[in-house]
Amino acid sequence: MSGPGHAEARKAGARRAVLLLPAGLALLLGLNAALMLLELPAPLTVERLPEVHGMLLVLGFAGTLVALERAVALGTRWAYLSPACLGAGGLLLATPVDLRAGRLLLVAGTALLLALYTRFWRRQPGAALLAQGAGAVAALGAALLWLGGLDVPRLLPWLAAFLVLTIAGERLELARVALLAPRTENTFLAAAGAVLTGAVVTLLWPAAGTVLLGAALLALVGWLTVYDVARRMLRSTGLPRFSAACLLAGYAWLALAGALWLLGGPVADGPRYDAVVHAVFLGFVLSMIMAHAPVILPAVLRRPLPYHRVLAGPAWLLHLSLALRVLVGDLRETEAAWRLGGALNVAAVLLFVVSAATLSVRAGRAGRAGRARPGGPAEGAEAGTGDHRAGDPGAGDSGSVGSRAGGSRPSGAPPELAGGTAAGPGDARPAPGTPDPAPGAPDPAPSSPGHGPGTVHPEVPR
Repeated sequence: MSGPGHAEARKAGARRAVLLLPAGLALLLGLNAALMLLELPAPLTVERLPEVHGMLLVLGFAGTLVALERAVALGTRWAYLSPACLGAGGLLLATPVDLRAGRLLLVAGTALLLALYTRFWRRQPGAALLAQGAGAVAALGAALLWLGGLDVPRLLPWLAAFLVLTIAGERLELARVALLAPRTENTFLAAAGAVLTGAVVTLLWPAAGTVLLGAALLALVGWLTVYDVARRMLRSTGLPRFSAACLLAGYAWLALAGALWLLGGPVADGPRYDAVVHAVFLGFVLSMIMAHAPVILPAVLRRPLPYHRVLAGPAWLLHLSLALRVLVGDLRETEAAWRLGGALNVAAVLLFVVSAATLSVRAGRAGRAGRARPGGPAEGAEAGTGDHRAGDPGAGDSGSVGSRAGGSRPSGAPPELAGGTAAGPGDARPAPGTPDPAPGAPDPAPSSPGHGPGTVHPEVPR
């Protein structure tokens, strides 16, 4: 069974896919640049790619993903200018056009991202949103400093602060299902504030700033390890367990980066620089993207991405190859291990993309076939599986996705989490990203600010 609501949902997803396409291209170009930096054969040999490798992946790829997710949550047309600018800016970096054009677009995109968080703050301020807003400040600072001529190694703390604080803010929102005490949230904010402060201080006093940043990252990892629901979900099955494993592995890599900064001080090149960069952006950030892809991509694109254990293969390959690259190649200065580990890093990312795309296409075809049969699943069930269901066909372009994941309360989850929401048990206030309801419309379902209104994260058992 199909209807106008389902058609509108698919059109909304198609429009958003156009904005996501530059992020995908930036990812592929960044991986190509990685092969060039590893001195391995690469499909393209554009001379500029190694120079813009970091900005392509951090702002062009990850920045576009973050901005698009936030734009969907806000549900207003102007919000989509942020991912559009970031995606276009990332692609311009790889063309013969003057680098300043791409840099200006990245500044515009990050400035608009900060404006999005300002709108969210007016609706509903909170500690989680404050942390994410601080991440946007770091992104804008990095883009402005790069436009001003600062090299990427000097910007590394700012780029790390952007994604670390964005992700940590989303994790705080999910941690609130345990009804955190105010002082616990204050501790989180102190660690998050120290991360941003450390990034700023590195510009003036590199040694002191780097030590502060390293200590702040370790404090933040400690907080997340204790209070994040991931530890409890590790005893579950399916998507919740997969997500939890990716999250905890990511925290371990972030802790390593913090320790290297704390104990080693500033670094701008060489094996230790490579270790810090890839511990943060591959070990932590990419692991987080893998953990949340089965929830976020259906929410944004209105396309199913059911969890399947095949997704665990690329995740394992990523972490094992990163251990080879960083722990053996960088820290023990073994060039062969560094190069092999780097090549396998690229293979792991590509394998995850291909696996996710294949699962999405198969689920979409199965959903359409089911709707075409008499008595088939109702519209909106296209994304359904035993592990994950996503897609509200009547939501139009408002950002309300109505996805569910994780099914009933997994074995081992604490009783106090049952029936909770991302905003906390019994807390019905809308999340910062929830669009204002139309007059007379029912209140939207509570949601995590990182996953759009109406989304129930797999780590929040139902």
